[in-house]
Amino acid sequence: MKKIITFGELMLRFAPENYLRFVQSEKYEATFGGAEANVAVSLANYGADVAFVTKLPTHEIGQAAVNSLRRYGVDVSKIVRGGERVGIYYCEKGASQRPSKVIYDRAYSSIATAKKCDFDWNKIFEGAGWFHFTGITPALSEEVAAICLEAVKTAKSRGITVSCDLNYRKKLWSKQQAGKSMGEICKYVDYCIANEEDAKDVFGIEAEGSDIDGGKLDRNGYISVAKKLAERFGFKGVAITLRESKSANDNDWSGMLYDGQQAYFSKKYSMHIVDRVGGGDSFGGGLIYSLLNSYDGQRTIEFAVAASCLKHSIEGDYNLVSLAEVENLAGGNASGRVQR
Repeated sequence: MKKIITFGELMLRFAPENYLRFVQSEKYEATFGGAEANVAVSLANYGADVAFVTKLPTHEIGQAAVNSLRRYGVDVSKIVRGGERVGIYYCEKGASQRPSKVIYDRAYSSIATAKKCDFDWNKIFEGAGWFHFTGITPALSEEVAAICLEAVKTAKSRGITVSCDLNYRKKLWSKQQAGKSMGEICKYVDYCIANEEDAKDVFGIEAEGSDIDGGKLDRNGYISVAKKLAERFGFKGVAITLRESKSANDNDWSGMLYDGQQAYFSKKYSMHIVDRVGGGDSFGGGLIYSLLNSYDGQRTIEFAVAASCLKHSIEGDYNLVSLAEVENLAGGNASGRVQR
């Protein structure tokens, strides 16, 4: 398996203990996370050769961020050092009918203020076979969007497979900005990952017959969304996560993979959630691993959804599960019984 490169922002995450709200918490747990870094950790845990690319300051907090990836086997040698600060996000865990809440403090972070000259993509991509990023990264600044465009163009020129999770974040940019930037970048993407809202928010493609807020999903609507995305951008595959939210704690979770000819749906899991942040990233990591190992369509989507299901049971951004654990769940062992 050739090397996998992921590119994005690694942030410091502050979270109140348990289910305390921001306004009542006197203690915050500090960990690290970020969409593309989360994907890298998942892949490293499966034994893949994966490197994460970003820009982080040279001070101790920047080093702690680097160390958080190194401990799980992610190659951090391609991380650029410099800039003033590590981006921060605050995460308040929801419960019952109260949703989780995220507050960003990432303006002027090292990666948000990065320049095109910081990254030599031809050197970064030496020996690589796959490149992954998300729609969060180009939302950081116009310059970072230009860096992403340069990265995907370079990847395609070198015959590297490119995947992108649309991951629209309304707190970072408008739908119009996202549509314009991602519309150009996606011309160079092979595999697109989305959820039930991204295609609508970024490209105006909506799943008919579905009610996101009410938790009602229609399979045919999502097949139509995938076909329209594939036709517009020439994607080799479109993967969509399907979340049916009953409350902040309890969701039904499944996924779909469209390979240009056929749609494959996974089994559905009824989850009681410990931490949902990083759920989509763990899906992306599972998808990339499956595709690189030439799994067939059904096995690919089953593996990706099982990986993501397990992530919902783990505190923090990183999906700290093994290949064997994912394969066990994907194979049908969903009892949760004690393993002795």
